[in-house]
Parts: sequence; structure tokens; C-alpha cells
Amino acid sequence: MLYFVGLGLGDAKDITVKGLEVVKRCSRVYLEAYTSILTVGKDALEEFYGRELILADRDMVEQNADEILRGADTSDVAFLVVGDPFGATTHSDLILRAVSAGIPYRVVHNASIMIAIGCCGLQLYNFGETVSVVFWTDTWRPESFYDKIKKNRKMGMHSLCLLDIKVKEQSMENLMRGRKIYEPPRYMSVNQAAQQLLEIVQNKRERGEDLDVCEDTVCVGLARVGAESQSIQTGTLHQLALSDLGGPLHSFIVTGNLHPLEVEMLRLSALPDALTNLKMIDSSTYSS
Repeated sequence: MLYFVGLGLGDAKDITVKGLEVVKRCSRVYLEAYTSILTVGKDALEEFYGRELILADRDMVEQNADEILRGADTSDVAFLVVGDPFGATTHSDLILRAVSAGIPYRVVHNASIMIAIGCCGLQLYNFGETVSVVFWTDTWRPESFYDKIKKNRKMGMHSLCLLDIKVKEQSMENLMRGRKIYEPPRYMSVNQAAQQLLEIVQNKRERGEDLDVCEDTVCVGLARVGAESQSIQTGTLHQLALSDLGGPLHSFIVTGNLHPLEVEMLRLSALPDALTNLKMIDSSTYSS
């Protein structure tokens, strides 16, 4: 049996009782190590679980999945995922490979950022399409994520932006020379995402395009959701471009239309003057 076990969002203790039982009885336990991170490292997980963990990086999962599947038809193998196992399409691919090989599988679910994001006070059914924001480079500065935010805003929906993670990345020089030398991990912060969005807004303004997001648009920054050091800040896009929420992982929300209850919840984490430019659309709806 191949088990996909969600680990939750905080630390080693966020695993479910069912998930921990699976981990303890499996012959091999893999820890997926590239789509997200916990606030604790591999050593802390091994100590709490009482098991050795095998790190599964992107290369192993996407190019050497047979190693993970090896023997799972006759013994139990666990694949641990931060959050919920279905939080990344990579894991669906691994399930399809297992089924194709005649290997049965089971999933042990856990908390995901897609649900836990409600801790900021925005109502989950008011979110539109989830948006990925990637690190820009000197030569690659895509603006496509703005279009998804624009589409959500036009429908009055909030946009959850999942921010880029760079783990085990090679420089262009090392890649071209075939050297297995990797860059230090990088995790996009709320202020970096806000700065990139601000630059897109300015570019569109200079091109004379209509704007669906501006410097005064109310946004929410979240860091280390589910951990004791969790941090939430509500501010304008301009304010969050100057914010510092500390260490990873960060998430970023661009609000759409706001119910009065959502506004009151956002006040709990609001920076000074963050909500002063809200406009009342009707008796039960605000927008920025």
C-alpha cells in the first residue's frame, strides 16, 4: 500500500493520529521536500515520529518515482506532504503512476493553506481562482498573475496568491556545465509579491490601461499560518510592499468585495489607515 499523508501546516505535532499510525508501521517513509516547508526541519520530524525519513526532492518525485513505488505492492510505503497531499498536482501524478503499476493507495488528509487562509477573517466561499506568483528575473518578468487577480476582482472575489519557492535550483552557469551545485533556498515574501504587483500596476498605468488594482487596494499578508509565530497584516497594496512579516512561508491575498463582517475581522490585523479608503457599494458590500 502507498500512503499519502498530510502533515498540516505548523510543526511535527500537526500530523493526525491516523497519519502517525501509518508512519510508524511503514517500511519506508518519504518526506516531500520542495512544494512547501514546515517550521521545523527533518530532524525534528524524525524525533517525533520515531522514524528515519527519506527526503524526496523534485527530481526524485518527477523523474525517479519508481524508487518511491518500489515494493509498495507487497509492503507499506508512506509519502509525507506538508499541508494536504492534494495541494500540488505533482502528487496526483504519483497516484496515477501507482495505479498504473497496480499499487493500491490511501490518502490521510490534513489542514491545507487553501482552508487555513480563513484565519484572516475573509470568508472562504468568497475566493476566486488561486494565483501563483513567481520570482521575477532580470530577463523574465511575467505579468499573467495580474490577469487572474483582475478576473477575480471583476467578479467581486478575493485572490489567494501562493508565493514562489526555489529549492535545489541551479544557476544557469552550473546548469550549462552540468555541475550539481545548487543555490540557497529562496522563499518569496509578502512584500516581494506586493512590489511585483505594484510594478505591474505602474506599467499598466503608463500604457493607459484601465486598472483593477491600485496602490490603495486592500490586501492581506500572512506568514507561517498554523504555527505559534503566525503573523497576519492587513494593509493597502502600498503598505504591504513595505512590510516585513519575518520568515517563511508567506501567502498574499488581494481582496475583492467585502462583507461588513469581513471588514470587522480585517480590522483585527489592520495597519493604520489600511481600511480608510473602503467604499460602500451597497448596504452589505465594501470594496477598495
